Amino acid sequence: MDNLAHALVGAALARATADPHVARAGLIGAVAANAPDWTELFIGLPGPRAAYLMLHRGITHSLLGAVVETVALTLLIGLGARAWTRVRGGGRVPPWGALTTAIAVAVFSHPFMDWQGSYGLRPFLPWNDSWYYGDWVAIVDVLFWVLPLTALAWGSERHWRPLTAVLLTVGLMTYLVVRTANVIAPWIVALYFAIIALLLVGWVRHWFGPVARRRAAALALLVLALYSGSQGIVAQFRKAEIRETAQRRFGPDASWAALTDAGWPFTWEGMSASRDTVAGDDWRLPRHLDAPAVQRAVRETPEGRAIAHFARFLVADVDSVHREGGGLRVFLWDARYSRGGRDSWAGVAVSLDEGRGRSIPSPDARSSCGAPAGNGARPDRAAPSCGAARPGW
Repeated sequence: MDNLAHALVGAALARATADPHVARAGLIGAVAANAPDWTELFIGLPGPRAAYLMLHRGITHSLLGAVVETVALTLLIGLGARAWTRVRGGGRVPPWGALTTAIAVAVFSHPFMDWQGSYGLRPFLPWNDSWYYGDWVAIVDVLFWVLPLTALAWGSERHWRPLTAVLLTVGLMTYLVVRTANVIAPWIVALYFAIIALLLVGWVRHWFGPVARRRAAALALLVLALYSGSQGIVAQFRKAEIRETAQRRFGPDASWAALTDAGWPFTWEGMSASRDTVAGDDWRLPRHLDAPAVQRAVRETPEGRAIAHFARFLVADVDSVHREGGGLRVFLWDARYSRGGRDSWAGVAVSLDEGRGRSIPSPDARSSCGAPAGNGARPDRAAPSCGAARPGW
């Protein structure tokens, strides 16, 4: 999911488990919950397209990676806090048990939240590089913003500093919701503003405050868990329908998926495929995977190997290159994110005469809220533009 959701859920988790034993538990949880993403800077990202497809949601998002990140952050913060108290000549240090718990629940929440969507992750690296997909919750869901933020606001001190942080976050969230309201379910927009109103009323009337902040955080997390879990239950019925359609169309060996749709909870797009065709409810594409040029591109080039491993529904096309000496250009892309593929962020172009690949420039490479973000393109709705960082957080 997006980094704002990770930060707010992580802050609520840390506050619910470690406050008041760990000072600034919410801040620690927000940083720890995003560790699987920011630690990618230490393994080669950002980088070229092939590196992004291979490394993002890789080892840093695995169970082993989460353990390493938890231990490293616990030692860094715990030892740093103890050194700081010695420098200051006194002060309170966080107990190792409470600190470890807060960081662990925040860090491990990241791969779980990412698994819920349709982009996927590889939890068993380095031993197994298979992708796993929950297909429950879309990569961007405003309730994963507003519910934990409401609990954090209700439990904050009545001081201008936490209030400023809350209001700035509300302003950012509201700007994104209003900007993309045309691609968000109307009931979600209405629910968002209703919860914002409750946030403000609860803060003014001091419904919880610092004394009851753990209870507020736990309540928000419970509601969020019920919301996510209900989508998981409903998704099973939709998956059964999609599987039946796929097998009727392509036979018992058909591959299929129920792809989440950002902005529309409890809605999934069906996609299915045979070896030579991939299709949705009202479209289909030839895959060309058995073409000799495509086989060579996947086998001999790093770009081809990267997209072949990443793609859930790989599609290819081959063009002759009209220049002196001739040659072939092979386009490979993931049909989850594009029907045409040649301008998709989840695609590469390989020039076979040179024996190496070149990534396709992508106008959507920084989008995180539209179809190129792990939720399947919807032909009846334009992709939202959230101004967020990069797809597939």
